[in-house]
Amino acid sequence: MENKILVTRSSMPPFEEYVDEIKDIWESHWMTNMGVKHCELQARLKEYLKVENMDLLVNGHMAIELSLQALGFSEGEVITTPFTFASTTHAIVRNGLKPVFCDIDPVTYTMDVTKLEELITDKTVAILPVHVYGHICNVDEIERIAKKHNLKVVYDAAHAFGETVDGKGVGSFGDVSCFSFHATKVYNTIEGGAVCFKDEQFGKDIYRLKNFGIKNEEVVDGVGANAKMNEFCAAMGICNLKHVDSEIQKRKKVVERYREHLEGVKGIQLAAVQDKVQPNYAYFPAVFDKDVFGKDRDEVFEKLSDNGIGARKYFYPLTNEFDCYKGQFDASNTPIALKISKQVLTLPLYADLDIADVDRICKVILE
Repeated sequence: MENKILVTRSSMPPFEEYVDEIKDIWESHWMTNMGVKHCELQARLKEYLKVENMDLLVNGHMAIELSLQALGFSEGEVITTPFTFASTTHAIVRNGLKPVFCDIDPVTYTMDVTKLEELITDKTVAILPVHVYGHICNVDEIERIAKKHNLKVVYDAAHAFGETVDGKGVGSFGDVSCFSFHATKVYNTIEGGAVCFKDEQFGKDIYRLKNFGIKNEEVVDGVGANAKMNEFCAAMGICNLKHVDSEIQKRKKVVERYREHLEGVKGIQLAAVQDKVQPNYAYFPAVFDKDVFGKDRDEVFEKLSDNGIGARKYFYPLTNEFDCYKGQFDASNTPIALKISKQVLTLPLYADLDIADVDRICKVILE
């Protein structure tokens, strides 16, 4: 069998560059607690992402979880999508809030805004939409609905690093936007995350909550967590930020090659191309319709696996089908999400994926 192709592979800077970046940590012995690297990365990311305010955290999950806590919700409902990673739903539940699931748009796989308003009740406190695969939500309509009903909007922007909508940084939408810098993302800090926000008081609260709720050396006035980004992760982020634009361009070439092979093939739905959105080529989802293509998603998955190619059923199952929530939700209430979850595969995609490997992946699928 030829060399195995993984579904993703982390982008890393040259080894010597990272070593050079962390040298002064040995001199200072300052390894965490908002050190020099942390502050430098925060400033650079704020400029790169075109956002007003930002704080760095240990990961993207804690970015969402602590953001909901910082907004002061002690009870109520949060409207979200089940077509997402576990983190999104868990962050709501771990705050003592109830997720209410809105179905998705069949083209972008983001929250279907035509079904959003009917889910709002007097218990609704926030909307938590997800930018999926780099597809950007209908931010204008979500903002309109949120303002009409006086609701907060917290975006899960884990898939949308560096993207812009009509020139505006995607992290600037909503009351809060949360990013993940996990090793598998377009941009990584090994592990890490960020919260982008407008309200200065929110910034003070999130800063305090990520550090155990400590206000000062003698006052702890919040029940916080340990969610600080360490200096080694920040150093990796500083290095990777220098290369992220070129990494995105490499990803673009991979996506273009996939499209050359698979665009227009009956029974395969490829990712939408959105107007006014500068994409980051984070994922390459393909949706398989057995009635037309002749094979279902699981059969394609197995055939790829047999040929040493790692694809991923992403997202499957829906979060409203998780065993830990058994009996609490009915996935049939989100029929489009349920259908897509059973048909979608994300194909291998990373900056260093060889074009010849893309050809091989597509050959297996088409045969």
